[in-house]
Amino acid sequence: MSDAATVDTIAAIATAPGAAGVGVVRVSGPAVPDIASALLGRRPLPRHAHFLALRDRDGALIDRGLLLHFPAQASYTGEHVLELQGHGSAVLLDALLRRVCELGARLARPGEFTERAFLNGKLDLVQAEAVADLIAARSQLAARAALQSKAAIDFPEEEIDFLADPAITRQLEALREEHAQLLREAERGVRLSDGLRVAIIGRPNAGKSSLLNALAGRDRAIVTPIAGTTRDVLRESVQLDGLTLELADTAGLRDTDDVVEREGVRRAQQELAQADVALLVTEHAHRADDLALLADLPDAVVRLVVVNKIDRDGAPGAHEVDDASTLWLSARTGEGLDALRARLREHAAAVLAATRAGELAAEELRQAQHALGEITGSYTSDDLLGAIFGSFCIGK
Repeated sequence: MSDAATVDTIAAIATAPGAAGVGVVRVSGPAVPDIASALLGRRPLPRHAHFLALRDRDGALIDRGLLLHFPAQASYTGEHVLELQGHGSAVLLDALLRRVCELGARLARPGEFTERAFLNGKLDLVQAEAVADLIAARSQLAARAALQSKAAIDFPEEEIDFLADPAITRQLEALREEHAQLLREAERGVRLSDGLRVAIIGRPNAGKSSLLNALAGRDRAIVTPIAGTTRDVLRESVQLDGLTLELADTAGLRDTDDVVEREGVRRAQQELAQADVALLVTEHAHRADDLALLADLPDAVVRLVVVNKIDRDGAPGAHEVDDASTLWLSARTGEGLDALRARLREHAAAVLAATRAGELAAEELRQAQHALGEITGSYTSDDLLGAIFGSFCIGK
């Protein structure tokens, strides 16, 4: 809290402009006990309504009304607060305000009472803007008012409409996009931490389990000439230059009447939908029904076509098939596996770059925390406080 806010005693008319039955002058600060004593002629009782004659410095009667003293730490602002309640005449209230200033107060800035409540820990910025009670509004009028600040509700004649400012609207949209981007990067960070999910898919007997064993460096999956041997998702973690690959060997994708195999196909399709990389294993580079397995994948899923069994079908080479990167290899002999590992390494590096490394991800989180702190008030700046509290009425 600033030295000025600690030392100064502030005063303002707290009720709306215009004639009314009752008007209130509010005072807050360390000089309140002395001001109250000067007006009442003695120390007031805490939280007690004293009826008195309110007089100017020459002793002339200004009005008759009530004086209430709220001690520090038990008041709205967290400071000593004095409320003087008289008739709601602008002339009388102005005279009473002048008298209070003569006794040691100064005129309050707009929103300064609520600002002091915030600075003294009596409420956070969200409470200061009274967002919660507006969201809970049960009338159509109150719901529309939820898009405005509490000041716009309490004093509609001021026509305060924060969202009408195009600059604020642009800032809110930019903030929304920043948060959306942060969420996307956080999701990629989770993928990086848990491992890049690689779904090995293809027709039965294409060599999917053999490829899993080759990448894992051990006999993890059962390999037989019988189609449909793999009936469930088989997972294996593989380290590749410090990055974890979560390989998933899936059941061969085909139409079948076998209940167990059909369940395996369903799980394979489910695994494919959650994968970062779809590794299609085939024996024929241009087989249309094999390539169709990749057709409905989300754009974010990386597609790799692996033509297996080249030790039997032909020499290795690099090709492009339907915009999917194609590699030729032999899971049995290991020929072409280094090229596959290199390609997986490239995609892993792309994910790593997308997360912009742990330090930068942490910086994004720090900035998000900083932004949230501006909302709740755990972090503030003079510009922020001025923008919020300066929009309120004087006396609020």
